[in-house]
Amino acid sequence: MNREQIKVELINHSDEKYRKFSAGLLPGVNSILGVRLPELRKMAKRLSKADWQENLHQLSDDTFEEIMLQGMMIGYVKCETEERLELIKEFIPKINNWSVCDSFCTGLKFVRTEQERVFYFLQPYIASDKEFEQRFAAVILLNYYIDEKWLSRTVNTLEQINAKAYYSKMAVAWAMAECYLHFPDGVMPILKQNRLDPEVQQKTLQKIIESRTISPETRDEIRAMKKQLSR
Repeated sequence: MNREQIKVELINHSDEKYRKFSAGLLPGVNSILGVRLPELRKMAKRLSKADWQENLHQLSDDTFEEIMLQGMMIGYVKCETEERLELIKEFIPKINNWSVCDSFCTGLKFVRTEQERVFYFLQPYIASDKEFEQRFAAVILLNYYIDEKWLSRTVNTLEQINAKAYYSKMAVAWAMAECYLHFPDGVMPILKQNRLDPEVQQKTLQKIIESRTISPETRDEIRAMKKQLSR
């Protein structure tokens, strides 16, 4: 498909009510057409088959949906790990909102079988001072590195992310909360020592409190910790 054909198809699948809804969730993000994610995924899968390199090249950065399609395609295409990592590296600077970031990360299923390689690849983004590079690293850790083997490294890495902006802080808190929910005994000492940025600590505790999987006793304990932190 050429660039114009892609844009026509996106416009044909757009929905004004959904566009307004999406715009409300993504303040500051311009050029939203209003195409729902299931439609984008179908389109990305189709574009990721034959001639995927050319199809990816045809996608511009003009609209939210085209950027989202690029990220989805990178997850779907069949290629070697190093080629995919190069595509990821080229794409990351285009991430300027939480929706593209999180959908992109969710689609990178190959990480499950390439954890060591990708963990090494993440290091510049862990050390970055850019909001969405930090969020990218945190959401990848959240999706693919919360298991018994990786827990210690994952938690230590989340502590290293020097998150100063809203969406990076929220991602670190989200990931840390999930670490706790999966491995409470391994993460509770860190929370009790208040080793996280105060705002990240608050948000982490809040996300744990909101979980439906913890006991009433645990919820009370976490609430007490949160109350103590706010004094």
